[in-house]
Amino acid sequence: MSASLDRQAKRRVLTARLSITGFTLVLVGFACAYRLLVAGRLEQSAALFIGLPAALAIAFAWIPRTGTATGNIVIGITIALGMSGVFLGEGFICILMAAPLAYLIGIAIGISLDLAAVDRRRGSALLLVPFLPLSLEGTHEALSFERRESVTVERTVSAGADEVYDSLAQAPAFEGELPFFLQLGFPRPVEVRGASAAVGDRITVRFAGGEGEPGDLVLELVERRPGLMIWRAREDTSHVAHWLDWREARMEWTEIAPGRTEVRCTLRYDRLLDPAWYFRPIERYAVGLAGRYLIDSLVSERGEG
Repeated sequence: MSASLDRQAKRRVLTARLSITGFTLVLVGFACAYRLLVAGRLEQSAALFIGLPAALAIAFAWIPRTGTATGNIVIGITIALGMSGVFLGEGFICILMAAPLAYLIGIAIGISLDLAAVDRRRGSALLLVPFLPLSLEGTHEALSFERRESVTVERTVSAGADEVYDSLAQAPAFEGELPFFLQLGFPRPVEVRGASAAVGDRITVRFAGGEGEPGDLVLELVERRPGLMIWRAREDTSHVAHWLDWREARMEWTEIAPGRTEVRCTLRYDRLLDPAWYFRPIERYAVGLAGRYLIDSLVSERGEG
């Protein structure tokens, strides 16, 4: 009896040691794979956000364990996400955006392996198959979905049309509090140079804080007349350019009653992150918040919206 208990204890110790070794090797492989994707300029593609989590999940499922494959995978992905921030230099907002997708893939694979009545190795190899085509999105333009996006938001302000026109000629103040979502780690506007008094004028918005190094977004006024102003993006060295490529900001306004004007802001950009089904709604939501904030920052009198 004691000999049997001793063998079980030794087996548990051996399993624990193999588990630690396995986790270490997989995490080292994760770091190397991440660096290779970055070197190949694939860090914005589904190869990083789907392929790498799927490969990680299957690798973690192979590690000797006493619990479930799902438990192993969740623990491993959590460590990998923490490692991406501490050792790979990824910022909080990138980890925050990638985490739900990574856990979704990992848990789906783990539950499938725990429920499948097949050998773990054969099952994990089969599970990798559907993730291979999904991981190709964004690796080549021919394998990408439409990137051009346009988001329009409207607010009603307590000002006449002429007042709105004059306010838009000034540089935005950016003094109000950013929406909560945009405070999670995105770079924020900290300085503005220039104005929009005439066509050809340029506004330079300095972004700093949050993730990435400080950088500038340069906007040129290309059309200015009562009821319409359009700016085109000429340069963007801020970290925002890692996620999307600004194209145009369009402001339209109509006085709907004396001292009441409806202002419509349309922001056009190219989505840079894949997969589209995951990142498109996130980016559209963030850009919509930015549009509302831009209206408040450009129009001197705040409205009810």
